[in-house]
Amino acid sequence: MAGSAEFDLYRPSEEHDMLRDTIRALAEAKIAPYAAVVDEEARFPQEALDALVASDLHAVHVPENYGGAGADALATVIVIEEVARVCASSSLIPAVNKLGSLPVILSGSEDLKKKYLGPLAAGDAMFSYCLSEPDAGSDAAGMKTKAVRDGDSYILNGVKRWITNAGESEYYTVMAVTDPTKRSKGISAFVVEKSDEGVSFGAPEKKLGIKGSPTREVYLDNVRIPADRMIGEEGTGFATAMKTLDHTRITIAAQALGIAQGALDYAKGYVQERKQFGKPIADFQGIQFMLADMAMKIEAARQLTYAAAAKSERVAAGGGEGDLTFQGAAAKCFASDVAMEVTTDAVQLLGGYGYTRDYPVERMMRDAKITQIYEGTNQVQRIVMARNLP
Repeated sequence: MAGSAEFDLYRPSEEHDMLRDTIRALAEAKIAPYAAVVDEEARFPQEALDALVASDLHAVHVPENYGGAGADALATVIVIEEVARVCASSSLIPAVNKLGSLPVILSGSEDLKKKYLGPLAAGDAMFSYCLSEPDAGSDAAGMKTKAVRDGDSYILNGVKRWITNAGESEYYTVMAVTDPTKRSKGISAFVVEKSDEGVSFGAPEKKLGIKGSPTREVYLDNVRIPADRMIGEEGTGFATAMKTLDHTRITIAAQALGIAQGALDYAKGYVQERKQFGKPIADFQGIQFMLADMAMKIEAARQLTYAAAAKSERVAAGGGEGDLTFQGAAAKCFASDVAMEVTTDAVQLLGGYGYTRDYPVERMMRDAKITQIYEGTNQVQRIVMARNLP
């Protein structure tokens, strides 16, 4: 038996801890100073993108043979968590780069991987994911966007809605119907480029939170693309989309976790400084109990998320762990519910100040809400869990 000092079963490796130190220092120095103004002006966090690209942390998941860092799923989670701790909008850069490109990594041809993963890894392009439509939200299989074969090409027509980083990303994984008679088995996946003729974008949505990450409709008007831009075989797009979400829901859990941790860290500092009745409010048991509950829930969410990330990595490496679907849904659902509770409590702990934009917790509370909604609402996560009980 190994000595207790070497018992690594339930802790990240030294490399993961070092990565956390690196990304936290970067986030606090280069991303945090712009978080409030990015939110206030509802503008893309270009400073964050530049800082992440300069440190090669914008798409760490890309395999080494395509020019990427080849980081594992837990490393990706730690990057997203630490960026989200200071700015949720900025954390969507590494998160959506993984979401958009994972279908190519999972199911794309070798040529497609070489063509699109290289520029992503180099920081020359971002990747978005186009699944949802105006009438196909939780029922993604009910999509109407069509792709019709025409010689060596496909012609795409349709509207995609709620597309994160639309207009900023160069590349888009687009799900479209190739055989309307087969419902989910008639959906195929394609890579569409921003510069393709017929691609355009709607006005940015005016949102409650994550205002620095543009959310826009993507319009596909007779977009002709080469047939070899199909990801995988015809009719496998929906299966690829669902397999992608098994892995990427964990990145939303990481984002929620980071938002919650940022709110707790700020509230913890505040209650030690704020005095009422002649002493810091941190000395009152009512406040201490709130902080204890917040920290306990965050720690539970972190353990669930990291375990799910480890499972995601094993599955990606060819392991046949069938309950990744349950674990990914559970991590996303639990961590996002925790983020909403913790940020709401952080606002409460700051009292009237918490309700103003002079302090970051109101932004964190607004940002937390979306984590309960996107990449599958938490109601859908519960359906997914119920159907995949371990």
